[in-house]
Amino acid sequence: RQLRQWAESSGLQSPEKRGIKKKWLDAILRENMPSTKNFKQMNMDPEAFLEIANQIYRLQMYPFFDIAHFLVTCMYVKEDLAGGAHVFSRKHPFACWITCMLAINAGTILASLLLGEPILSAFKNQNSVLLATGAWYLVFYSPFDIGYKILRFLPFKLALAVMKEVIRCRKIHDGVVYAAKIYPNSYLIMVVIGTVRGNGSAFLRIFERLLRGVWTPNAIELIQMNFATKASIAASIIFVLDKKTDIISAPHALVYFGIVLFFVYFKISSLLLGIHDPFIPFENLYCAIFFGGVWDTLGRLFNPGNPTDYNTVKSDAPKDGKSESAKKKE
Repeated sequence: RQLRQWAESSGLQSPEKRGIKKKWLDAILRENMPSTKNFKQMNMDPEAFLEIANQIYRLQMYPFFDIAHFLVTCMYVKEDLAGGAHVFSRKHPFACWITCMLAINAGTILASLLLGEPILSAFKNQNSVLLATGAWYLVFYSPFDIGYKILRFLPFKLALAVMKEVIRCRKIHDGVVYAAKIYPNSYLIMVVIGTVRGNGSAFLRIFERLLRGVWTPNAIELIQMNFATKASIAASIIFVLDKKTDIISAPHALVYFGIVLFFVYFKISSLLLGIHDPFIPFENLYCAIFFGGVWDTLGRLFNPGNPTDYNTVKSDAPKDGKSESAKKKE
């Protein structure tokens, strides 16, 4: 039927009307239809796909991806200041600059601290410091706040966010590789260093806010992990398995490219579709099975009049980092 439709659309009569045999029709198809070789070239060639993965793996982060990282991080700091960003940046420009530099280099600072290396080595590249300072000035001090408004325009924001996720993957990879050189037999240290390199600003956010005179003990990342931290942990584990074991047989560049696509896809989904944390359903299922959720449910079912500690967790936990006595004073 498809061949007949193609013949009629090509100006030929139906094969049944003209008595065309199948061999003759096959000859027409070979003359007019794309060959098998050309058809394969139209699809993604595995070798071409691997070449793209190698190019992404060898992609230089400096200066464009670094600039995107600087701009996005300074925007995060400004959004964290919320309505007080204008006043704070005018009254305390040095503190504003320090907090931005700390957030930009948080991963390197925290990794150096954990590995016993000089913390100030994060600022050893003078060109990066100058670019970061320029990004800070553009976000906070551009006339009429035009720089920040342009960066928040969706096409620019989306492009910067994608570039930020690409450099995040590179930081995680470099952190795992560097930790593997120092501690080649410790998978845990590799995962920890890769995680803090990937999302160090989240772990130092409480200290960064403290430099601005704000104390938020409920902002500890280990208590309320965001998606970037969870994804950094997962990516670090995959890099460790790929580097130190034979579990993953795919080429290293292909594994790296897959993780980059993972970060980019979910970042775009977060900005356009509002999907902020796809790990939550799996976390709920895993916790229900392995961390007492099933047994607590059975306990409430068989002993409804005897509340367990699980039933009182929500009532005992302070909300917004404030104790019950502090709320009574308010």
